[in-house]
Order: sequence, then C-alpha cells, then structure tokens
Amino acid sequence: MKYAVIDRGDSISQSLAEQFHTLAAERGFIRNDDAPEIVVSIGGDGTLLQAFHKYVDRIMDVAFVGVHTGHLGFYADWQKNELPELVALMAEKELSIVRYPLAEIEVETTEGKFHYMALNEFTLKGVDGTLVAQINVNDEPFEMFRGDGIVISTPSGSTAYNKSVGGAIVHPSISSIQIAEIASINNRVFRTLGSSLLLPQHHHCDIISKKNQRMLLTIDQLSILRSDILSIRCNVSSRKVSFARYRPFPFWNRVRDAFVDMHEV
Repeated sequence: MKYAVIDRGDSISQSLAEQFHTLAAERGFIRNDDAPEIVVSIGGDGTLLQAFHKYVDRIMDVAFVGVHTGHLGFYADWQKNELPELVALMAEKELSIVRYPLAEIEVETTEGKFHYMALNEFTLKGVDGTLVAQINVNDEPFEMFRGDGIVISTPSGSTAYNKSVGGAIVHPSISSIQIAEIASINNRVFRTLGSSLLLPQHHHCDIISKKNQRMLLTIDQLSILRSDILSIRCNVSSRKVSFARYRPFPFWNRVRDAFVDMHEV
C-alpha cells in the first residue's frame, strides 16, 4: 500500500505523523508523497481540506482517512490514541470506500476562466459594500441578489457555513449543491427567495456580477480577491472524493455528535 500523511503542523500532529510512519513501516506500507493510494490527514477537518486540495488533481486515485487531535470532526474518524488499531485494520481488513459529491466552480474574469473544486463550500462576498449579482438557474433568471454574500455548499459541507446561515443539512448520498444567502436584502424594492435552494446533479447556477465590485471568493480554505469577475458557474462535479472506511461511522451519527448531545437524554 502506498500512502502519504498530511499533518496540521503542531507538535502533537507531527508526533502522531512520526508514529504513523513507524507503524506503517512495520506493516510494509510504502510512503509515497507524490502518488499515494491512501492519504492520512492528522489534525482536524481543516487539515483534511488541505490534504484534499493538495491531491485534488489525483482525486480519482486516492482515498482519505482522517485522524483528529481535538474535537470529533466530520471528516476525521479516528482519535489520536487509535493509530495502532487504524494501521492494523489498514493492513488486515478489506478496504471499504464511501464517495461524497464535490462542487465544481468556473470563474469567468476579464483575464479568462479559472476552475476550482470544493469539498465543503464556495462563498462569494462583496468587499466594499453590498454584493449585487443576478442568479440564474439552468440559464433562466431566478433572482437579483443584494446582500452580504452567497454560499454554495456540497452535502458534506452543508453542516458548515451553510448551516450557520440557515441552510439544510443534506446527506452525502444526494448528489447536489445548495445555494444559501448571507444576509440578503428584502424589502418593497428588493426581493430574493430568502431560503436555501438545492440543485441536483446535471443542474447548474450562474452568479453574474451586476456592478463593478471587488469580490472575495473562498473555496474551502483558499481565498481570492478580485475586481474583474464577470460570472461564476457552479454545479455538481462528475468526480467524487473517496474516504477509506475501516469501521462504520454513519453520517447522521456525525451530525448528532456534533450538534446534539444525546448523552444527556
């Protein structure tokens, strides 16, 4: 098995990475940072997002495993004291793969088009004032948005920024993207839908800038400031991200553990 490790960079994560390398060598695993089959992320969900973007060009050839060093994350299945068990299962148990949908973003600017993939979300915000943008769904005008910004989330990212602005939590088995508004302006003159909107696979939305404005794009952890954005197309990617599962951890259990304390019931 060829593997790579991405750690958060703090002393605990670096120590765990060294421990993993030692255990992996004892099992005959081959460290290959350029072309791994399994990428182990040690830190938290942010570290796994970093690992995803590092290997996004090989997304069809790798599977990810998350080890968390703090609170339980949505992408990190394993606790820091479980590395020996994880390595043993990686060596002895047949690999089970789960695949989550990704968002694909095409940004058209005066300099050309740029393409990105998001595991969690893509956000667009006005920098100097209200964001003004027309939203089209499947090439048909849907609404004229005025407000702080727009969030486009994947199902696995629906528990992040999307949830904080009132979006729905969506199971990753549903290939979709969700459009949620950030502080939209609604009065007698300006109207928006005001609730999140779920688009299935093979549908798309376009966000078209309607004034000269500086905008901040954030794709997961990558932030880009531009003043020449013409439009942005968002859709469900034809590719998916793969996670290696060596024990069951249902999505709704993750949601419950993150947001609802069932231990007190």
